[in-house]
Amino acid sequence: MITLADLDFLTSTSGEALLAHLAMCDLSSKNHLALVSQLRKTYSMSQVSSALTLAQTRLRAVGKFGDIAHRLFFTPDALEQASDPHIRTYRAKRFDGQIVTDFCCGVGADSLALAHFAKQVIGIDNDPVRIAMARLNADHLAVHHIEFIQSDVTMHDLSSGDTFFYDPARRDDDGGRLFGVEQYLPPLSTIRRWDGHFGAVKLAPGVDLDELRGYAGHVEFISVMGELKEAVLWLDGSSSPTATRITHGEIHHWSHSSVLPDEKPLSHPLGWLIEPDPSLIRAGLVQDVAEKWGIFMLDETIAYLTGDHHPQNDWARAWKVWDWMPFNLKKLRVYLRERSIGRITVKKRGSPITPEELIAQTKPKGENACTVVLTRYLGNPIIIICAEYPDLVV
Repeated sequence: MITLADLDFLTSTSGEALLAHLAMCDLSSKNHLALVSQLRKTYSMSQVSSALTLAQTRLRAVGKFGDIAHRLFFTPDALEQASDPHIRTYRAKRFDGQIVTDFCCGVGADSLALAHFAKQVIGIDNDPVRIAMARLNADHLAVHHIEFIQSDVTMHDLSSGDTFFYDPARRDDDGGRLFGVEQYLPPLSTIRRWDGHFGAVKLAPGVDLDELRGYAGHVEFISVMGELKEAVLWLDGSSSPTATRITHGEIHHWSHSSVLPDEKPLSHPLGWLIEPDPSLIRAGLVQDVAEKWGIFMLDETIAYLTGDHHPQNDWARAWKVWDWMPFNLKKLRVYLRERSIGRITVKKRGSPITPEELIAQTKPKGENACTVVLTRYLGNPIIIICAEYPDLVV
C-alpha cells in the first residue's frame, strides 16, 4: 500500500533515482529477496517496499498504457480497474467538446483519455493517494485542461450542461468481485443524483440486465479482438442492448433488428459450427445474427449457431463440422479411436461435464487432432466433432 508519504519519497530526487534503477532490474519473485537485501543498504524498508510496488505495477501496466507506463503512477488495484486502451479512447470520443466529470477517477486513466476530446475534465475521487497520482500523471503527460479533486462522489452535484463518466469499484477491499450493481462502491444508484445529464457508467461485462431496469439508457457490450472486455451503461434515453467489436483499430457496431419473427430459426448441426462474438451473445443478439446471416440456432438457449456456409466476417469464429451424435461418451471414445485422434480441444455450452472429465473418460490416443463440442440441440445433449482450429476471419 503506497501512502502520501511514500509518494513524497518516490517523487523526490532520491526516489526517482531508485525507480530508474529498478526499471533496469529483474523484478521477478525469484530475485525479490536479493534485490531487497541490496537496496536496504541505502534505503529504508518503506522506501524499498513502495518503490518495488510501483516498479512492478508499472511493468504490468505496459499492456494497458504502452511505453508511457514507466513514467506514470499507479496503485495495483487502480491498474486492475483500468480499461483496455482501445475502449478508453472509444468511450472518450462520445464526450467530444463537452465538460465532463469523471467520478471515481482513480489515478486518472479515463480522465486523461477524456481530455483528448473534452473541453474540460474534472476528476473526483475520495482517495487522496489516487488523486495525488492522477495529478502527477496529468503533469507528466502535460495535460492542462484537467482538474483533480478529492471529494465524496456520493455528495457531488453537476452543473447545467455537464456530462459525466462513472466508474465505481467492482471489487471489495479484499479483492473479491462485487456482482450486484448496488454492491458496487459506490452503488449504481448514486447516478440518480445526476438524472437529466448525459453520462456513461462502466459496468462488469457479466452485469445482470434486470438490475438496470429503470435507468434511462442502454447497455453496450464491448469486445476487443474477440475478447469481451467491458459493459457501458449509456444514459442517452435509448433502451436496447448493443454490441461493439474493436479489432485492428476498426470499430463495428450491432444493434437489435426492429422486427424479428417469433419462431427462432433452428436446425441440427450443419457444415459449420459458428460462435458469435461474445459482445453479440451478451447483448442478446444471437437470433439477430442467425436471421441476418441466413443460418440457424441449435437451441433457443444456446449461443452456438450452425449453417452450410462460413459467415466470412470478423463477428464470429467458425469450425468445420466433421460429424455429430447424441451425447454418448462410449460412442465418442470409439469414434476417436477409429480415427486415431489423440489430441482434442473441448468446447462446451449447456453441458455439465468438464473438459477434464471428458478427456479422462475418452482417453484419446493417436496422431490426429480435433475439436469436440459439448452442447444441446432442441434441449437434448449432443456432441459435435469439428476440425481442430477455427477458420477465423480477422
